[in-house]
Amino acid sequence: MTYERAVSLRYLDPIEEIWISLAAAVGLRVQRSSEVFASTDGRGVMRIGSSDTLDPDDCLAQMVLHELCHALVEGPQSASHPDWGLRSDQRDSDDELRERACLRVQAYMTQRFGLRELLAATTEFRQFYDELSASPLDGTTEDARRAQRAIEGAQRVPWFADLECALDATARIAEVVHEVWRRVGQQEVGRPGAGRAEAGPAGVEPAERPLASLWTVYRRT
Repeated sequence: MTYERAVSLRYLDPIEEIWISLAAAVGLRVQRSSEVFASTDGRGVMRIGSSDTLDPDDCLAQMVLHELCHALVEGPQSASHPDWGLRSDQRDSDDELRERACLRVQAYMTQRFGLRELLAATTEFRQFYDELSASPLDGTTEDARRAQRAIEGAQRVPWFADLECALDATARIAEVVHEVWRRVGQQEVGRPGAGRAEAGPAGVEPAERPLASLWTVYRRT
């Protein structure tokens, strides 16, 4: 007799679910697409690159977070404009200021929850993000002032508490995973692929070794 199991549920990545739910609370429906990196249409749709189009250290959570940091910097009126009013087709000096302000806000928010590296920025602006100090809002430059104003006004944003909740939930998951890596992941347990990822298979050149997991960099302050 052949048993046919009825499938009534499907598995969803928990961190992706957190950030998709947050986007919904903001009024944005997340769609995955191989045709974009990250984009909003000003009509309630946020398109995020499909997993196969993103870099190995990118994830949906990080991309949604970055877009919402743009929303904090640009203000509520920007929600009705594609890409929060930034012009992706021809970047000018003001757009670069706005991007840098967004990165400062992203660094500030993630740092509060120990997620600054785990949910770091991507693209060519990663260098700027990495070079920000431990106080990413500090400074008198225009991008710093815009980031400061964004955080000062954040408490008046209806979904800001939801953003903090999503960051906290992500940090708690990261803490659990990191603890497993620390206690179990560094031990050989007799199965293929076990042990420290950064060690790499015997005989494999360093450049060919698999990348270590981002979970290893989690540090809750």
